[in-house]
Amino acid sequence: MTAFDVLILGSGLAGQSLALRLADKLKVALVTKRSLEDSASAWAQGGIASVLDPSDTTEAHIADTHTAGAGLCAEKATRFVVENGPRAIRWLIDHGVPFTPDANSPIGYHLTREGGHSARRIIHAADATGAAVQATLTEQVRTHPNIAIFEQHIAVDLIIGRKIGRPDEGCLGAYVLDIANDEVRTFTARHTVLATGGAGKVYLYTTNPDTATGDGVAMAWRAGCRVANMEFIQFHPTCLYHPQAKSFLISEAVRGEGGLLRRPDGSRFMPEHDARAELAPRDIVARAIDFEMKKHGLDCVFLDISHKPADELKDHFPNILARCLELGIDITRQPIPVVPAVHFSCGGVVTDLRARTDVAGLYAIGETACTGLHGANRLASNSLLECLVFGEAAAADILANPRALATELPQWDESRVTDADEAIVISHNWEELRRFMWDYVGIVRTNKRLQRAQHRIRLLAREIDEFYSHFRVSNDLIELRNLVVTADLIVRSALQRKESRGLHFSRDYPETLPKARDTVLRPRR
Repeated sequence: MTAFDVLILGSGLAGQSLALRLADKLKVALVTKRSLEDSASAWAQGGIASVLDPSDTTEAHIADTHTAGAGLCAEKATRFVVENGPRAIRWLIDHGVPFTPDANSPIGYHLTREGGHSARRIIHAADATGAAVQATLTEQVRTHPNIAIFEQHIAVDLIIGRKIGRPDEGCLGAYVLDIANDEVRTFTARHTVLATGGAGKVYLYTTNPDTATGDGVAMAWRAGCRVANMEFIQFHPTCLYHPQAKSFLISEAVRGEGGLLRRPDGSRFMPEHDARAELAPRDIVARAIDFEMKKHGLDCVFLDISHKPADELKDHFPNILARCLELGIDITRQPIPVVPAVHFSCGGVVTDLRARTDVAGLYAIGETACTGLHGANRLASNSLLECLVFGEAAAADILANPRALATELPQWDESRVTDADEAIVISHNWEELRRFMWDYVGIVRTNKRLQRAQHRIRLLAREIDEFYSHFRVSNDLIELRNLVVTADLIVRSALQRKESRGLHFSRDYPETLPKARDTVLRPRR
């Protein structure tokens, strides 16, 4: 058994920033399925939204967040994040993150604007902000003496006192598979934090890394936590459409800097769908693209920023320009072929303003959590901000509330299982799940499609539970088990919402109800 003060599952911006905030005083374990660098945070291009320019205001950022969130954003959570945003950015700057400078800016850094924002408030590092932030923090995490890093490790399940005859003790740690050595280890911790990212791999096409398999949501649900608003799956409107490009994202900032969406004949279509045209929130843009593709039988549409000076594009979008050039697309001269792809889950594990879940000693931060900030649709570049602000909140609560360390936890029992004889079953089930989620639970939904998906999920769940009971766990089996739980929660939430709001659009209920309500699911205990 391995003991720590804090066990953090996940190594994106939420997990790494929390680890660094705690490690000077506590012994921290950071568990990650691949390497520290593998996370959605590292893939983020656009930047981090915060009120930094003197001409901008907190109230304007709050208002923009509420507008994008279709009336479902929690007021207290939204204000909490926006008000604490500037300090979070300062923390990154103090840690050496190389944001793009601007000598003409009153704050010394360049601020860009993205869809849904009423002002320039996105601080960024060229067009690879996530990578710059992650690289800076990873170097510090790797060298901190109080942070133990466990790469190539995946959590199997949380250890919950109620399930082992200790009902008053909350979360006591987790069982973790050491992938390289094929061994399940027992981690005990005073505090456990879910920072496992999103669930994009539940869908066929996603901008997420392969690690985004809904692990945190599924584990928290099995542990007895509420989840909320899982129906709100954000489809990024502009993913590069190319057979050799694996879900490469074309940043919101391209539209923010003047990029225009066009049909293959060169005609624009966004002004026909929304008065804000290309600067409309991404749910509206994604639905418009989906509509145009279906109406005209298109494989993709085109994002054109070739009318901007080439030097400006090289300065603002060097990585996008370079990647497109590798694939034979010169964005200074040609439009970029794009399609929507699953990008972000606005729902997740219900938390309070201190990142606490329903289970004592268990926290959730980042995309895994549902803090109330995103409502029915995340405003561009608010996600990394949420990671930072709630990472700080969790750190403060953990430091202020020490818990006893659990001892003599039961070890993982493999005495009644054998090696899987048909691993192909897992890959087939994975492909089936992702395809019918894409077909039935996509940008536009109907009750009939959702019910079909639910029926298929229940069949898969029974098969996977039987597989899980009889065979040794593997990385693929753990992920598939979590994906099926997450898919079920998405569909159940979607069926409960009898309206269209934000990212959830139903042909059966096209109107928006007068009062916005969260969809909260409660597990049986």
